[in-house]
Amino acid sequence: MSGDRPSPLVIERILRDRQGIWQQIVADDDLNALTGRMLASSAVALACYGAVLGAFHGVLMALTSAVKLPLLFLITLAICLPTLYLFNLVFGARLSVRQSVALVMVAITVTSMLAVAFAPISLFFLITAPDYGFFKLLNVAILTLSALVGLRFLTGGMQVLNAHGLLAPPTAAAAGATQTAVAAPAVVPAQAASGEPVAVGAGANGAAGANGATTPAAEAQPVSVVAAQPAAGVPAQPVVLAGHPVAAFPPGMVPPGYVGAGRPWATPPVRRGESEQRPASMTLLYVWILLFGFVGTQLAWTLRPFVGSPGEHFALFRSIEGNFYAEILRTLGNLF
Repeated sequence: MSGDRPSPLVIERILRDRQGIWQQIVADDDLNALTGRMLASSAVALACYGAVLGAFHGVLMALTSAVKLPLLFLITLAICLPTLYLFNLVFGARLSVRQSVALVMVAITVTSMLAVAFAPISLFFLITAPDYGFFKLLNVAILTLSALVGLRFLTGGMQVLNAHGLLAPPTAAAAGATQTAVAAPAVVPAQAASGEPVAVGAGANGAAGANGATTPAAEAQPVSVVAAQPAAGVPAQPVVLAGHPVAAFPPGMVPPGYVGAGRPWATPPVRRGESEQRPASMTLLYVWILLFGFVGTQLAWTLRPFVGSPGEHFALFRSIEGNFYAEILRTLGNLF
């Protein structure tokens, strides 16, 4: 962590040193220990938040919700992780199972820690406004917001892996790394003994006269420039580039659009879309996120109750009828 003593809390390391986390996943370095710490932290945080949810109905519901909420996330991960891993394999990504698990566990850890940070707010409304419909919608909103932030971390980690070429086949990664725009070089001649500025043409595709005039073809092409050394005893003079008859540029400086050879400022402009190609596995990540959300919400409906309806007795599970989205719409209708 940039020379600092490592934090005992894995969430603090994720938030403060996320680049270090991504680099550790890229290097596949000690991921078993990292994943174990994230798993334990997530389970504890989700259990605490589940206890707040179940406290609406009583102590027994609080205990069961403390167990069921961590199970909800872990079972959802177990159901959806093989799909993410196989998506990556089909499209040539080079992620290992441990790297995939670690990436998703980062998202779940952020989600669970953010949810438990909202627990005091949820508990406050439970004490001051114990309305079942409002309390249920409030906690659905909290968990949704927490999950969106956690999944944002997942996409950020996948983008880092994409930058390291782990989401594309080796041949495609190599091709993208070596792709550059090279212009035909044209060398600036040595300045005349009179010290007059030297006009530079565009090379093979255009011509320039001594007054700096260029043909249309020359103006349309970028020029590679190599700064020349002045003759002995002659002070350095600015170089006038073809296509710029008015402005004179001092030695070592060129206008935008011109490429110099061997200069740190001479990196060719890279068109967006040429080196930032999005691999298919990155596109499928967003499909997988939607799948993860649908599986998680349906599993939450299957494992209910988490809050417990005040008009019903305690039950470990409810009968499977309807669906999560219909229940949310019904609750909104009753509330408003």
